[in-house]
Amino acid sequence: MKPTARVSIQSDDFDLSTEVAALRRMDHGVGAVATFLGTMRDRNDGQSVTTMELEHYPGMTEAAIEKMIDEAVQRFELRAARVVHRVGLLGPGDQIVLVAVSATHRGQAFQGCEFLMDYLKTQAPFWKKEATAQGARWVDARVSDDAALRRWGIQADNAAVP
Repeated sequence: MKPTARVSIQSDDFDLSTEVAALRRMDHGVGAVATFLGTMRDRNDGQSVTTMELEHYPGMTEAAIEKMIDEAVQRFELRAARVVHRVGLLGPGDQIVLVAVSATHRGQAFQGCEFLMDYLKTQAPFWKKEATAQGARWVDARVSDDAALRRWGIQADNAAVP
């Protein structure tokens, strides 16, 4: 049986149960699976958002996420990990990102999942543009996202300073 890729960057939607089943397949040492599912909100920074367009740098984005998965596997003794991130035009309620990890114990799974999501928010090469009633705007990283990554010992200064 061919293993599922650890990283998928795609415009198509994905199915949570299918992704989790593939992550667990044939591994009876899995005692825990933790997932994070990110969806598009209809508001950001107090403004209504009608659409969001996500762009990435093919090849570079996947390689950066693969490297962080390697680190998460080592840090938290994960058995497997899967990141699916959508690109293209999305609307409110659409699924954007899935981070799913398996581990022997729940603590490892929770930490590994959170670590990967904190990384994705600040370090993965994605660019987001939102459409609002006031016009289109690029979305910058937040100071709180950089702070979340620092607790894992990774320095990040990606947030735009007003």
